Amino acid sequence: MTLLGSVASWMLKLASRDLVPTHLLRDWHLYAGGTGYLCAALINIWVLRHMDLSVVLPMTALTYVWTLILARLFIGEKLNARKIAGVAAILGGVVLIATM
Repeated sequence: MTLLGSVASWMLKLASRDLVPTHLLRDWHLYAGGTGYLCAALINIWVLRHMDLSVVLPMTALTYVWTLILARLFIGEKLNARKIAGVAAILGGVVLIATM
């Protein structure tokens, strides 16, 4: 769910290169991003049915981890110590909450 949400964001980032409405409506990235968000939301609903909200919602923070990795690998965004520390804090928090 979280990885799919990050990929959907990446697709919308690619779609945002040309915001002329007629161009945007012809860009497959727009539809891939929208479909990805919809599928991630449906998976989220299913997961919420089977797990506690107090566990699932913090785990959605993993979206930020995937987004950082995708942005680095496919868009070439730079990593710095603050971003890495932030991701480490998110992962630590997810582990703490998931193991309670």
